[in-house]
Amino acid sequence: MNPPEVTRLHLNLRQLEVFVATARSGSTRAAARKVARSQSSASTALSDLEDVLGACLFDRVGRRLVLNENGRSLLPRAAALLDGSLEVEHLFSGERATPLQVAASMTIGEFILPEMVSRWRQQHAKSPVRLAIANTSDVIAAVASFNADVGFIEGPHTHPDVVVSPWLRDELVIVAAPGHALAGRAVTPKALGEAEWALRERGSGTREAADRWLIEHVGRLNVAYEIGSAESIKRLVATSRVLGFLSRHAVADELARGRLVELSTRLPAATRRLAIVIHRDRRLGAGAEDFVRHCRAAAKELGPPGV
Repeated sequence: MNPPEVTRLHLNLRQLEVFVATARSGSTRAAARKVARSQSSASTALSDLEDVLGACLFDRVGRRLVLNENGRSLLPRAAALLDGSLEVEHLFSGERATPLQVAASMTIGEFILPEMVSRWRQQHAKSPVRLAIANTSDVIAAVASFNADVGFIEGPHTHPDVVVSPWLRDELVIVAAPGHALAGRAVTPKALGEAEWALRERGSGTREAADRWLIEHVGRLNVAYEIGSAESIKRLVATSRVLGFLSRHAVADELARGRLVELSTRLPAATRRLAIVIHRDRRLGAGAEDFVRHCRAAAKELGPPGV
């Protein structure tokens, strides 16, 4: 009886590594730096891969290489194969695992995820976590371009290449300094409309939520400051006469210590859903899957502080 025929592989991981690096950087020169190879070697590897597949993977636009339909189809599969190969290498080497790449919007990255990451790493000491904090749109772009394994965002957003799923309920609250004229009494929408505000910058998830809720219930606002940091807004509000509108998670410590107070209104609660973002075509590695499970479990225990 003849032995079964063995299928021969004509492509290799080096070629896929160069392909993924080129897709992410837009040129073989930049890709070569990422994978520690010469540009000529990277160009040859990419050409060999296209020859093996019998298809072009990029269109040249000026000096940039842009993925075409073939390349977009290959990218998630190539990235998954590379992730799997790294897991195999680290399985028996005793070395630290490949870093988990996480991207999060500002409120989540600064006030919610750090404790979750710390608790997860207690059980995964050899798994480094790289947490990039940016605006919601940048987080989605990082996941869509495979520069992040998983993303965490604020507000309702869509993108053809990602899946956005609900994760954690969040509440936004109006805060002021303890000595503010509106502190300690029931505040009317008219009074809120006449006050000065310090809000997050346009494009942030918190600002989008503020624009929707405040304009609906208060009307036109007197925005005196637009600031790209919740920490800066908290300090400004605590030392001035402006109001802030921030996640309860972001102001929990200040409210507990009395540095800020939550204004009392008869308006409905300003709630939103924070979400997890994963690439539609990417198979998460074991570490990333476990991290997502951990964060989902933590979310069930973690309601908005003080609620």
